[in-house]
Amino acid sequence: MRAIAIKMLFGDSAKFYGILLGLAFATLLIAQQSSIFVGLMSRTYALIEETPQADLWVTDPTMLFVDDTKPMQVTALQRVRSVEGVEWAVPLFKGLLVAKLPSGSRQLCDVVGVDDSSLIGVPARIIEGDTSALRRPDTVIIETRGARGRLAQPADPGDPAAGRRPIRIGEELELNERRAVIGAIAETKPTFQAVPTIYTTYSRAISFAPANRRTLSMILVKAGPGEDIAALRERIERETELAVYTPRDFAWKTIDYWMKQTGIPINFGIAIGLGFLVGVAIAGQMFYNFTLDNLRYFGAMKAMGAGTGQLLGLVALQGLVAGALGLGLGLGVTAMVGLSIPQDRLAFKMTWHIPVIAAGAVLFIVVASSLFSMRRVVKLDPAEVFQG
Repeated sequence: MRAIAIKMLFGDSAKFYGILLGLAFATLLIAQQSSIFVGLMSRTYALIEETPQADLWVTDPTMLFVDDTKPMQVTALQRVRSVEGVEWAVPLFKGLLVAKLPSGSRQLCDVVGVDDSSLIGVPARIIEGDTSALRRPDTVIIETRGARGRLAQPADPGDPAAGRRPIRIGEELELNERRAVIGAIAETKPTFQAVPTIYTTYSRAISFAPANRRTLSMILVKAGPGEDIAALRERIERETELAVYTPRDFAWKTIDYWMKQTGIPINFGIAIGLGFLVGVAIAGQMFYNFTLDNLRYFGAMKAMGAGTGQLLGLVALQGLVAGALGLGLGLGVTAMVGLSIPQDRLAFKMTWHIPVIAAGAVLFIVVASSLFSMRRVVKLDPAEVFQG
């Protein structure tokens, strides 16, 4: 009987493809919008992921998220270093500065200043040049997206139609009217702020930035061997009265800010909800009509001795088969779209949670449609099959 139920499902090709497309489209909307939302949120804490060496991040207590830099006094660094259990603590500068490009145009850039001696905080993936370039005077490192995008220069200054080329190693910028030479190009994770990121040493970044008594954006801390991270965190907070976060907590604090203080979750939530409603409306209606058109077959089975439970099992089987195929098709298209578009153009990150959520939504649609259709099967009188 299960084989007959599957043949019934595939036999009515028009309604079967309608059910399949409805479920696939619902899956596509739910999975794609969820993946883009997760991708956007992961960009908000890209700097934290790019700096895996630190066990703890020390910031001003009023800092709300990783880009909300609230400079601290430089003496905070020595206070953190003096806490028992700290193996090392290094400064980090982060701020937005305007760069004057070789072509004369200006571009807002995110400048990150790392520790002068250890260079902790420099991107690990250097595409051109070498990290040691920062040891040279006035040298900076830029990331690939900025080099190809907003920092790109005219291919031929005398011919505007010649297009643009990526900025190259050796070319010079001006940051706050100070010379900055590109010494290397790195590949980094996309950030939420759509501006190029420039890496340099902490002391050089301070010289680029406008004069300020407070220049210390954050402090990166490494715990000593065998040191309990939670205990060290509490100790630093108590002795310095600064905010201390693990990388995970700092990332979640950043996500929490963007979730609560912006309309991003609402916008994506509406799109995901519409995808779910589309699936309920299209797939549910098509599956109900499919069951109505096949009542004669269910009636014939019932007349031949099939119980109501067996018939309901066949309806559920048809729903599960259609749901599995629609879910697979929708997730496949979502993955293909996400992989085909460069990550610097589309924020896309499909974690394992998203297919599970999409599967749960499709299962709900299938179950609701099956239950609605089962009412007619339960009430079916076998004698109706032989009337007329």
